Amino acid sequence: MRIDTHTHIMPKILPDFNQKFGYGGFITLEHHKTCCAKMIRDNEVFREIESNCWDPEVRVDECNHHKIDVQVLSTIPVLFYYWAKDIHALEVSKYLNNHIAEVVDLFPKRFVGLGTVPLQNIDLSIKEMERCKHELGMSGLEIGTHVNGKNIGEAEFFPFFEAAAELNMSIFVHPWDMLGKDRMKKYWLPWLVGMPAETSLAICSMIFSGLFEKLPNLKVMFAHAGGAFPSSLGRIEHGFNVRPDLVAVDNPENPTKYLRNFYLDSLTHDENMLYFLVKMFGSDRLALGTDYPFPLGELQPGKLIENSYLNKDDKENLFYKTALDWLGIDKKCFI
Repeated sequence: MRIDTHTHIMPKILPDFNQKFGYGGFITLEHHKTCCAKMIRDNEVFREIESNCWDPEVRVDECNHHKIDVQVLSTIPVLFYYWAKDIHALEVSKYLNNHIAEVVDLFPKRFVGLGTVPLQNIDLSIKEMERCKHELGMSGLEIGTHVNGKNIGEAEFFPFFEAAAELNMSIFVHPWDMLGKDRMKKYWLPWLVGMPAETSLAICSMIFSGLFEKLPNLKVMFAHAGGAFPSSLGRIEHGFNVRPDLVAVDNPENPTKYLRNFYLDSLTHDENMLYFLVKMFGSDRLALGTDYPFPLGELQPGKLIENSYLNKDDKENLFYKTALDWLGIDKKCFI
């Protein structure tokens, strides 16, 4: 069995939220030719997408081709809208969540849904998380690495994570709105450098704030194999040891204590890095994740794991067992 924990989807039709809410910044879709659309933000093309980004039947066909049994669906991070007015961001979140739930209902053995919430408002986020859990039957939520520049380890977000732990909702953390963009205007650097840095920052924020210490049952997965965090861990731990007055101000525990408190997807693009992660975290903390259907993802889902020299047990963990554990779902649900 193969479960892809990191895939993105959006509705084929998006309302004109710019016109509805009276201000800009929201994405619209322009279907300019068959099976293709442009994502437009404030009259500029953000990205061109194909029908596999919105059509579940196309996704199922491509999954069959790549031998992927189940996809975990989450929205595209540019649609988080944490910068918008709270009530407007909630309305968009509900629209996106309803769409994902509809897709899962159409193909319940092929898809699992993750919701999105207006994380700039904790109370509204918890209410929408409860709706995702109890009304839409979702297994978790996707959130960004920060909220308008505030790291997600900050105390104000603790009630949200506490509620997620109580509800047994899995959390998928994805980088977005990357830091340092003013210095990365060329060479696609926000996606190549900014995203890995964003994810490492989010992990460190959650560790050093004591979030994992306070909520040991919280089920969090980080995208892109943890970004820059795994390769920086030696430096991070050394900093903790030599300058605890600066690093250990909110949590006195060594950061390596928490390597078993979260999950990573497998999107390394490098076999040696995959081995390194298995050795560092354990294969039961790594799950297949491809960033489908975007070009920076794994274009042949599962090939890196399949062709690796990992043993059978490790491959089974990466292909499906870790995903089931993170999501809290029984394999029988897909048989």
